[in-house]
Amino acid sequence: MSGATHVTAPGPRLYDRAAELAAVARLTAPAGDGGVLFVTGGPGEGRSVLLARAADDFPGPAHRVAAPGHRAPWSGARALFAALAPGAPEARRALRTARGEDGLAAAVSGLLGGLPVLVCLDDLHLWDAHSRAALAAAWRRDRAPGRAGPRWLVSAARHHRLPDVPGAETVRLGRLGPDGARALLRDLCAPPPAPPIVRRLVEEAAGHPGVLVSAVRRLGTARLAGGSPLPEQPVDGAVLTEVYGGFLKHLPADARRLLTVVALAGRTEANRSEASRTEEGRTDAGRIGAGGREAAHRLPGVAVDAVLGGARAAGVPVEPLDGLVADGLLCRADGLLRFEDPFLGRAVLASAPASRHHGVRRAGAPRPVRTASALARGERHRADRLGPPAAVRALAPAARGRSHLVRGLAALAGGPVMDAHEALLRAAELLRDRAPAEASDARFLAMEAAWAGGDVAACLAALDCGGDAGGTERDFLDGLGAALTVRLGEARPALARVVARDGAEDDPRLLLRAGSAALVLGDTAAAARIHARALARARAEHRTALLPRVLEHLAYAELRAGRYSRAARTAREGLRAAEPVEQPNTAAHQHAVLALVASVTGDGPAVAEHAGLALGTARPHGLVQAATLAEWALARDELGRGLAAQAAARLVPLVRPGPRGGHFALRMLVVPCFVEAAVASGRTAEARSAAGEYAVWAAQGLDGPAPALLARCRALLAQGEEAAYWFGEAVRRHEGCGNDFERARTLLAYGTWLRRRRRPGAAREPLRDALVTFERAAADGWADHARSELRATGGAVGGTADRTAWGLLTPQQQRIARFAARGATNREIADRLALSPRTVDHHLRGVFARLGIRSRVELPGVAGPDPRAPGQDGGTEAKGLVSSRARRSAGSS
Repeated sequence: MSGATHVTAPGPRLYDRAAELAAVARLTAPAGDGGVLFVTGGPGEGRSVLLARAADDFPGPAHRVAAPGHRAPWSGARALFAALAPGAPEARRALRTARGEDGLAAAVSGLLGGLPVLVCLDDLHLWDAHSRAALAAAWRRDRAPGRAGPRWLVSAARHHRLPDVPGAETVRLGRLGPDGARALLRDLCAPPPAPPIVRRLVEEAAGHPGVLVSAVRRLGTARLAGGSPLPEQPVDGAVLTEVYGGFLKHLPADARRLLTVVALAGRTEANRSEASRTEEGRTDAGRIGAGGREAAHRLPGVAVDAVLGGARAAGVPVEPLDGLVADGLLCRADGLLRFEDPFLGRAVLASAPASRHHGVRRAGAPRPVRTASALARGERHRADRLGPPAAVRALAPAARGRSHLVRGLAALAGGPVMDAHEALLRAAELLRDRAPAEASDARFLAMEAAWAGGDVAACLAALDCGGDAGGTERDFLDGLGAALTVRLGEARPALARVVARDGAEDDPRLLLRAGSAALVLGDTAAAARIHARALARARAEHRTALLPRVLEHLAYAELRAGRYSRAARTAREGLRAAEPVEQPNTAAHQHAVLALVASVTGDGPAVAEHAGLALGTARPHGLVQAATLAEWALARDELGRGLAAQAAARLVPLVRPGPRGGHFALRMLVVPCFVEAAVASGRTAEARSAAGEYAVWAAQGLDGPAPALLARCRALLAQGEEAAYWFGEAVRRHEGCGNDFERARTLLAYGTWLRRRRRPGAAREPLRDALVTFERAAADGWADHARSELRATGGAVGGTADRTAWGLLTPQQQRIARFAARGATNREIADRLALSPRTVDHHLRGVFARLGIRSRVELPGVAGPDPRAPGQDGGTEAKGLVSSRARRSAGSS
């Protein structure tokens, strides 16, 4: 043997974990009936190793499931069923069962039967909220009397809020003692290092097993064998980044930035203290010893005001601070902040980009602030909704719940909405028994976040967490849950009670709930009325943070009611209200409303501008509702400009069901527009399929104009004279539905169909009606379309003809235009005026440009009178044209 030291990979052996192994033994005992054991700990403290050891020791089947790489809804459940099921079909069936009424417990039972199985779930804090909620429900169900299920061994980060499961046991991994650390070091290195090196490494690692393993790996064999001296700091930034890097990566970006500010402030304080000691002559060259290394482990505490001032100066949001304290990552005492885990603070410094260090330095010295509250903006959000008493605020779980509530409100206003959904769900759980009113608010906000994100399952998860609710809230939870699962017979009476009771209240929160219930029922008039009342109350109470949300709800209600000018006015006010309180998500919704209104008025540049601004925020933040409205607006603008194929291609994803489709509550509203574009572009089969699905939805009575729009879809798809019947039905059904714009579009489509069937006389009446309605609604683009169709029938368009433009034509252009308006071809006009057909074509193009028309079929409505034939249609010029045709016909015969 050479005697060289080499590093070996640690096996599943554990050190100083007698209590934890005893808990695992109780869980896996043959006489047991299942159960849940939670294992919590920090990064690198051995949670995964404990799960591996338990799986190896278990005598029966054991399954280990790691957290999925992404946190999409139900991604964790998919990973679980992929591990438990024998094949992909069984896993898919299990997922469908888990998302149904029987829940995840039935799905797992169907896969495992009654076998004693150990299921090890790692890193529960990285699982998505939907899977965590389903697992918690399954664990509670399995712990019910008379039920036995699999053994569940679940690991989670120390800061994660574990679900409340009756009978579940929790063990918390800690640091190793000196003997355990030395035993681990002996197993890591063969042969073991010299005693001085062992003492140094055990001291530097401070009992942290992950840090010790990483330090040994990075030092290498030569230093461990004593061939070269150890570095001054064996546990350096690279070691800590390796251990803590994954944990930090999964924290929200704003939380990471704020931790960096705290760490940099602590290092600045440490440097200042060191400089002070140097000036006083109290340092010496031999200071690097046990005491010096112990000080290096921990950054000193820094004043809360200094951290807040430095964060604001550097442009770092301070809202996450209370959440970091509540989660145990930071410790706040006596006005000072410090890292609960000293290694975490050093890891933050080591892993932060250099640009972030420079940015904080450039911000200058921290400035004192007026208040030590780290949630100034978030407190404004919460105070606008509820004002909890001080006694409730003092409770520790309630404080954690409120920190999550504030965090969720901030994400709902300007971050990813599904992050808001998860934070608000946790807030509802924590506040359920201690602050029921705030828990109710958190549940409604979590549902709103999931609704904005277009996630039905997440909406149901928010509704399901209100099991102890009663009264009107119970009606809302049950009614909306029934509506989302298409049980409208149960939904209608419950939601109607919400509209009647909450709609008569003065609390804006309750009024928003009643207005939402009215929209689900399709009562847009009641929704607009209730939301208008909520707006009045919010203004009277000066709730500046709540005001943009109320205006967003009101704009949607007016949009659904077909009151487009009111919706635009409300949305513009909402944009002005959202800017000072920094709510970009709300602004994105308002831009989407303005884009849809602009598609009605035919203002193409405004559609592009507002849709682009909406999508710029909606896509990264997961605002599926706003994105669907913006795409719909773009498609309607394209359809109005004659780009039917492009509009149909844009609308196809919006009318398809599934996660890649449009918003579940808007999908059917988009179908009539898609059918029109698809028929015009030759995609008849897709249009017919969408219309069939729309017929089922229209029969449910959730949208007033739906029967009329369904008849219009059937008319567009019909053959022959059947279309006339359906157009007549559509016009009849539009009476009384309250959406004049859609009625005008139906009349325009009907008049166009009649004109193309060579019935100009019959086409003029619906086209005139459509034109007047479009002009009254200031829908200039659609009015131009109706005007063009009316001119093509030979009908007058009233005062809309531009006589001034006609007078600007040259006499030659006027003569050519009159001949073309009477139906003459370019060849016939050339023969009559002794010109070439190319010259006639050139003059006609100039006529079209000067009059603002697109084709010769529009000329009859704008051509001026012939001064040489005042009383006759055509006069001498027409007679000459007839004579030339007759001569040409005689010659050819």
